[in-house]
Amino acid sequence: MMNTLTIELPVEGLPSAAELPANFADEARYLLALKLFEQGRISSGKAGRLCDMGRVEFLLAASRAGVPVVDLSGDDLIQEFN
Repeated sequence: MMNTLTIELPVEGLPSAAELPANFADEARYLLALKLFEQGRISSGKAGRLCDMGRVEFLLAASRAGVPVVDLSGDDLIQEFN
């Protein structure tokens, strides 16, 4: 059983119907997942599930969208490369 959340949005805030892509709901889920992941509020696995992608697929898409997928401090980065 899947739990769902319905979000009500004012139509005036959305692109016109002619500008909405057929997959607008998918795009909105992806953008929500991307932003929540970027803010560190959900993991990459949860973000992937939110937009019906696998974790790796989501991480690749996030990277292409310019969202950093690794958050290492300078010391962590040095240690990682040693």
